Amino acid sequence: MSAVIDLRSDTVSRPTDAMRRAMAAAEVGDDVLGDDPTVRRLEAAAAERIGKEAALYVPSGTMANLVSLLTHCGRGDEAIVGSESHILHHEGIGAPALGGISLRTVRNDDRGHIDPVEVRDAIRAGVPAPRTALVCLEDTQNRCGGAAIPAQEVRAVADEAHAAGATVHIDGARIFNAAAALETEAATLAASANTVSFCFSKGLGAPVGSVLTGPGEFIDRARAIRRMVGGGMRQAGVIAAAALYALEHHVDRLPDDHANARRLAEGLATLPHVRIDAGAVDTNIVFFELDGVDGRAFRERLAAASVLCSGTGPQRVRMVTHLDVSAEQIEVAIGAARDVLESMSPAVAAS
Repeated sequence: MSAVIDLRSDTVSRPTDAMRRAMAAAEVGDDVLGDDPTVRRLEAAAAERIGKEAALYVPSGTMANLVSLLTHCGRGDEAIVGSESHILHHEGIGAPALGGISLRTVRNDDRGHIDPVEVRDAIRAGVPAPRTALVCLEDTQNRCGGAAIPAQEVRAVADEAHAAGATVHIDGARIFNAAAALETEAATLAASANTVSFCFSKGLGAPVGSVLTGPGEFIDRARAIRRMVGGGMRQAGVIAAAALYALEHHVDRLPDDHANARRLAEGLATLPHVRIDAGAVDTNIVFFELDGVDGRAFRERLAAASVLCSGTGPQRVRMVTHLDVSAEQIEVAIGAARDVLESMSPAVAAS
């Protein structure tokens, strides 16, 4: 079997040799006690990079968002999220289940954008309705094709939220991808938000970890909540070293992933049964729809040809580029998809 080309997610990337050496050499302490020096360096670097006062290292992006929600909101409060947000669809209803926080949705359009007027109209002051304590945005917008949301759109929503007394959190799991696509700085995209989280384990290529950034007083409270939800770590410097390496060395290479994603989309657009707007690919995530063939059968046959992908529905396929996928492998993946689709007929696919 040929080498597997894994396009399921950028989370499947593996530590580089240099990253492994950084992990092996990491200076460590006990992070729960606040004396792991590598974690402290990582938190300081992350806060500076995103333009916030302080940061908190956590095991996952889901935990970063959960800790943010639990810190911003009290039991019985509500948070506004996008209809296609990761918090709503993929984070296990942690905020309602653990914090008694209602999630109220506003519409994401096909490109992930949210109308500030809809946010303004959705905010509630409480009694008898819940009090809207928080508005959550996402950049890039994962389920909307990895769309990059410009700073002015973030600011327009944040202005409405702040005027109504609510705070703003950005789920910035791939905010450095957004910054690269928009040719700006991540701190510029984050400037209007009170808090921002981002992941080291996606496009940046570290094996584990995310960070929550914001005001120092907020992060102090969030640190206690991190421990409450099981996120306290001990000699975390070993994994923090990988995250720090990623932050220092892998941000500038993200445009390579974007170029590969655009080439992938362009190649897929030439194939039978594929519906895709190749021009709408902003970052490293490619979605397309299949017509006339069964999506599950397509994914299974493509996997048998050593190309892995995922999807958010039976006919909606998702492919994500990352540092372990080369330009040459993109061409191989396009060819494999062509072979699979040309071999499939509607009758065979439905059987």
